[in-house]
Amino acid sequence: MKVLVAENNPHNMTQLCDLLEKEGYKPLQAPNGQEALNLYAKDRPDFICLDIMMDDMSGYDVCRAIRKADDQTPIIFISSKSESVDKVIGLEMGADDYIVKPFDIHEVTARIRAVARRCISRANPQSKDETLQMGDVVIYPHQLKGERDGQSFDLSLRDIKILQLFKSNENNVVDRDMLLDHCWGSHIMPESRTIDWHISKLRKKIEKDFENPQIIKTVHGAGYKYEI
Repeated sequence: MKVLVAENNPHNMTQLCDLLEKEGYKPLQAPNGQEALNLYAKDRPDFICLDIMMDDMSGYDVCRAIRKADDQTPIIFISSKSESVDKVIGLEMGADDYIVKPFDIHEVTARIRAVARRCISRANPQSKDETLQMGDVVIYPHQLKGERDGQSFDLSLRDIKILQLFKSNENNVVDRDMLLDHCWGSHIMPESRTIDWHISKLRKKIEKDFENPQIIKTVHGAGYKYEI
């Protein structure tokens, strides 16, 4: 899933893109409004994170230009303009959400996941009721959620990709190369600890005892396995 990030502050750009990559999205970086419009026309992102105060044109102008031809792609304004009137203007122009800087990472993550759920449902309406049963956990891919004993928990887009890969290869070893190809892409080096770190975090969400995992088991020297 591609996310266009239009942001003229390099620190905020890096922070947002790092967050998106960890969640499993592909960020497209635009340091100004015109580049945002160019990338939008070229790559057709699934949704857009849009700064308002940019050097060449405002985020409002970018939003207005996109909305003339496209009223579907979700837009999230992320701005230091915190007055109520600014939020009202942004939402009335067709934005789906408005986040004030400096932002809390957990808040931004939750807002992005909410938008992503809508994108996934719109792109695949015929499979909106799809579920995965893995051990005593039920996974709802379109909702980016899981559930055990009536208690739900959030999952990232990458979490879902990993669980779908294990489910489709049940009782077989999933090695690091498979995980890289299907869930990360080619920008992560094979020796990176990223996979192990993410599997560890995922186990804390889905396992009753993450130190003694029963859903995602380690196969030493080979990779991981989901057994039924």
